[in-house]
Amino acid sequence: MKKFFLLNLLCFFSFFIFSQKKKEGKYIRKNNFTFAFYNVENLFDTEDDPEKLDDEFTPDGKRKWDEKRYNKKLKRISKVLNEINSKELPEIIGLCEIENLKVLEDLISYPKLKDGNYGIVHKDSPDMRGIDVALLYRQDEFEILSHESLKVKALLSDMSRTRDILYVKGKTNNSELFHIFVNHWSSRRGGVKKTEQKRITAGTILRKRVSRILSLNPNSKIFIIGDFNDEPTNSSVSNILKANNKRTNSETKELYNLLYDRHNILGEGTQNYKGRWYMFDQLIVSQFVLKDKDGYQIGFDGGHVFNEKFLLYRNTKIGKFVPERTFQGKKYIGGYSDHLPVYMTLRKKSQKK
Repeated sequence: MKKFFLLNLLCFFSFFIFSQKKKEGKYIRKNNFTFAFYNVENLFDTEDDPEKLDDEFTPDGKRKWDEKRYNKKLKRISKVLNEINSKELPEIIGLCEIENLKVLEDLISYPKLKDGNYGIVHKDSPDMRGIDVALLYRQDEFEILSHESLKVKALLSDMSRTRDILYVKGKTNNSELFHIFVNHWSSRRGGVKKTEQKRITAGTILRKRVSRILSLNPNSKIFIIGDFNDEPTNSSVSNILKANNKRTNSETKELYNLLYDRHNILGEGTQNYKGRWYMFDQLIVSQFVLKDKDGYQIGFDGGHVFNEKFLLYRNTKIGKFVPERTFQGKKYIGGYSDHLPVYMTLRKKSQKK
């Protein structure tokens, strides 16, 4: 009986998504606004920074990270970001596991991204390896008003310092105010339970800032993107951040996770470990983003995993297609990343003449 119910639910959800896509109609650039997020798996330059633990990502390091490998990585990332939206380049791109400003400048100079006229928001964070989060934005589509790094100070040891949360406030061409948070929470290395408190702390810090914004304006448009190293149903996301899949018309300060159902119903994910898909990379929005009838809006099913075939390879050990990563342990594979990107496209109604 349970299997029958789940099968029906899956069929309904798939049909609903198909029906929504048919309703989208003609693509009008000024009425669409795309967010993308991508964990690019260790995008380091080739230079040794004496203040960071980046020695292995140098030509003489363990990974033999030279200009050829670095440029191939940049070319591949630019290809992915270029193809997420076939109509135009994403207006907003969140990135994590990037080393510094230089790799971002090199990335946006590649031909497939150059026409985007991207600006960069980045600040070095206290991660010992030197990997940060960053935001790219199309300067002709989005204006930065302010940005800030939210410190995650849960950790007792300097050796386990983690990334800041990047908070960016800006406005679109039609003067809508967006609050954007780019995240890369602490990994599960060392054990899920042992490291859970670090992610709960990150969720607590983020939730406090979100609550402050909503208390000033309940109709604030908030976008939370990133690699949470926890899934939609884990406590740090569902209980602490208060992001879920509840469809409600009531005034609430709970957030909506656009990838909750895609993972729990459709079994999708962004990272694969031993044959199981994990939805670590997520797209979370405030309620008004779902309800606004005049400005940019998104449907409940508006979050997507970009899982094109060129990003995957068949792992013969488990018999499944998984993300083709750059390194498998210390072995160079030359793929894109161990994560798949996620994206969402906001839409607004055409303005009558």
